[in-house]
Amino acid sequence: MTTPCRLIIAMSGASGAILGIRLLEVLRATEIETHLILSSAARATIHAETKWNAEDVERLARVVHPIGNIGASIASGSFKTSGMVIVPCSVNTISSIAYGITDNLITRAADVCLKEARPVVAVVREAPLHVGHLRALTQFAEIGGVVFPPVPAFYAGLQSIDDMVTQVVGRVLDRLGIENDLVRRWEGLQAGHKQHRP
Repeated sequence: MTTPCRLIIAMSGASGAILGIRLLEVLRATEIETHLILSSAARATIHAETKWNAEDVERLARVVHPIGNIGASIASGSFKTSGMVIVPCSVNTISSIAYGITDNLITRAADVCLKEARPVVAVVREAPLHVGHLRALTQFAEIGGVVFPPVPAFYAGLQSIDDMVTQVVGRVLDRLGIENDLVRRWEGLQAGHKQHRP
């Protein structure tokens, strides 16, 4: 019996809601079974930052779970998934996960993935970072999480925020081992390009 490829997508209230939306749009065209959780702050951020509403974002996913449903399928390690992406991920959310505070379905599902040695990719949107943030990020990484700030790839010749969003989503998919053609691949410095040295 073949286990379907399932991926948990969580959106917290950090800025950058379009990153989660674009990821869902891309995965909608695949066979991957997406399980979506939106925090209440994510719903507000979607409304504030984009032309989307939360209900339309939810329609991009195959399955939607209320954040308060800690009895959901994805709250158990026996429900097999390929991992989880939290995009965007607030410092509050990553700190809770880092220190085992599983008081909602986002943090519970992440904790389950980590204990089952499944990837949890956190697209953390915060800057600058103080020492408390850095300690939480370090703790998250030490327990197996992947800290993935949405850093633009300047070498890719990105022309717009939309290009940057697409590139970041492609790199997140790369980290999960999901094939995509969203990323301009680095092929080394081309002939005729000068290498600047400090």
